[in-house]
Amino acid sequence: MSIARRADVAAALARLKTDNAWTLAQQIAVCEIPAPPFKEAARAADVRRRFEQLGLRNVRIDSIGNVIGERPGVGKGPTVMLAGHLDTVFPEGTDVRVKRTGTKLSAPGISDDCRGLAVLLAVARAMELAKVRTAGTVLFVADVGEEGPGNLRGVRYLYRDGAPRPDYFISVDGAGTSITSRAVGSRRFRVTYKGPGGHSYGAFGMPNPIHALGRAIAAISNIQVPTTPKTTFNVGVISGGTSVNSISASASMDVDLRSESPAALDSLTSRFRDAVDGALAAENARWPASATRLTVDVEDVGLRPAGGQPDSAPIVQTALAAARSLGFTSKTGASSTDANIPMSLGLPAITIDGGGTSEGAHSLGEWYDDGTTGFLGPQWALLILMALAPDG
Repeated sequence: MSIARRADVAAALARLKTDNAWTLAQQIAVCEIPAPPFKEAARAADVRRRFEQLGLRNVRIDSIGNVIGERPGVGKGPTVMLAGHLDTVFPEGTDVRVKRTGTKLSAPGISDDCRGLAVLLAVARAMELAKVRTAGTVLFVADVGEEGPGNLRGVRYLYRDGAPRPDYFISVDGAGTSITSRAVGSRRFRVTYKGPGGHSYGAFGMPNPIHALGRAIAAISNIQVPTTPKTTFNVGVISGGTSVNSISASASMDVDLRSESPAALDSLTSRFRDAVDGALAAENARWPASATRLTVDVEDVGLRPAGGQPDSAPIVQTALAAARSLGFTSKTGASSTDANIPMSLGLPAITIDGGGTSEGAHSLGEWYDDGTTGFLGPQWALLILMALAPDG
């Protein structure tokens, strides 16, 4: 890739390798600031301070909590947004102190997405020290709400109607060398069956919310879904009941539906709703003599739109070419990331891994290992960014 031979870009790439210890120090420091869902403010404040120290302009925290810093271009080239997410899946009080064993760093969130945040900081620093010029503005964004409960609220806000949109979006999430070029969409629901409840013996003969829930789960488990595009369903949480000898007054379940295809996700959602309504009707019909009837509430608790682009898309080809120029082969795939939002709008977007290796994401045993080539992650992000933004 010819852009890698430009003097300022080559100097920045070299800096990312020689100063790799600095990048890891940022990763550790950021990780040790807790960022539970909807409570990313302390980590955001720290990243804001780091953005300012690295010379980014107009550094601010927007109304939803995203940290944004700008590196102005010298011309009228395209705007590129480079993002990583602030939040983790871990609740308040989780021990996030990093333990180091050789090249392995262990802590909740150390890879997902403290690695992405470290890559952002490293790229911003390398560009500043090497005085890299771009024609268009580069936006560095540490966003909130990427993980499940957050429902992509940070990037969703950045792409809200009427907001200025970048020409290209790149998020860095986790470890490895893969590209997310297609967005796995998801619909999440909380289903609650309700009735008067009663004594298991004395009130026997009335519809039972837990029995209705069981019917619904059985019906959902029998839904047939396509393997291509991959489409999935899961009942992940169930609750209800107060004692073994009580007919519960309510029973609920949390359901996750996913697909790469918007049409397949819509079809699955329709069949899920049929299963829920069918279970209600069947449980009420089971007890025709009862004067009571169950009701059901279906609450929409999460929507991640599906989308994507072919591997022939320029942004994907640019990322693949950048990887080859750095001496490794990347592969494309589908996942659920911050890039879902721009992808669903038909805008150029990818999520890339941040180099190194990791395991145990979303678990207390999560670890990241930089090995001997972890610096390739920041180099990859920089090279993609520079290839998309014409030089100054």
